[in-house]
Amino acid sequence: MTSLLLACLWAVIANVVAMLPSKRSHWPQAYALIATGLPIVGYVGVQNGWQVALIVGVAGASILRWPLRYVGAWLRRFASHRGL
Repeated sequence: MTSLLLACLWAVIANVVAMLPSKRSHWPQAYALIATGLPIVGYVGVQNGWQVALIVGVAGASILRWPLRYVGAWLRRFASHRGL
């Protein structure tokens, strides 16, 4: 139960951070949210099972969709240059 409260608190903080103005397009905040969000998803998985962790992970990914798009584009470029 504590893990779900942490996940909800993370989501509220992420939404508040998204509302604040930023000169760097929120990238430093996104790095901090990713660094704190991944352990929380793991903690949710330990306490509540992988199904709930998957739901929490998808919710977090919807909040951090732009960093995920950039990572996906980088991986596609990386794979195309390596011939994978």
